[in-house]
Amino acid sequence: PRGANVRVLAVVLLIVVGGAVGLRHASELQRVCRFNNGFGRGDTESLSLGCSGENCVISLGQSCNLGLFLLWHILHFIVTFWYFALRIANALESCLISSGLLKKYKALCSGKIQCLAIVMDSKDADQTSKVIELLQWLGALGVKYVCLYDTEGVLKKSKEAITGSGRFSHAKSSEEAAKTDPLLDQEIITVEFASFSDGKAAVVKAANLLFVKYYLGGEQEEPILSESHVAEALEAIGCGGPDPDLLLVYGPGRCHLGFPAWRIRYTEIV
Repeated sequence: PRGANVRVLAVVLLIVVGGAVGLRHASELQRVCRFNNGFGRGDTESLSLGCSGENCVISLGQSCNLGLFLLWHILHFIVTFWYFALRIANALESCLISSGLLKKYKALCSGKIQCLAIVMDSKDADQTSKVIELLQWLGALGVKYVCLYDTEGVLKKSKEAITGSGRFSHAKSSEEAAKTDPLLDQEIITVEFASFSDGKAAVVKAANLLFVKYYLGGEQEEPILSESHVAEALEAIGCGGPDPDLLLVYGPGRCHLGFPAWRIRYTEIV
């Protein structure tokens, strides 16, 4: 949970600040001892501090090193234990959800998700069987439009294996879905395959198309391009599609990995 991570970072910050303050006081104490030893005065003060000359500096240095050593291990233990407890809690929650013991997860309102986007790492995208299993699970939930995205286009290369699989026969590519409105088709799940080339490269193609159509078309007045013009251009080059209601990110990085930005303006990312 995000709130738990914030609390962990706050505790870590407090420990680090406390250690820095302690080191500062220790360095000030070392300066006092060096000053008393170098100028031969303040013997009573040195004795009151419990140190004299080089012995004071050495003992303080050893104490600081020991303190830093203990501080690091304590900090490491706290953070490790905290994240271990979070993993245990998440695993336990997953088991309870799958077993149906948590009532709030029994009835999922999937009707609000008209379009679901899934961003995954290319290494995970290469596991076709798991992708097919994921689509089967989404079909059982009632999701009608799924956009599968990876940066290197691995899913595009596996399109025939995924859509033509006997284990998941109710799927079609985005090119086939463009002939009809996929969100109105309740009998089939539309699977769209996207990659990094559908991002910046698509914007360049759409801009060239608009330039040729409106600026080289011989129009006298300078056209005022709007969002609808850009959407039409993207649709014309085959990079259009509905805006996802929810985007799920699977992978080590907590980012959309170059998913077309104009399609996730109002999308919730998890």
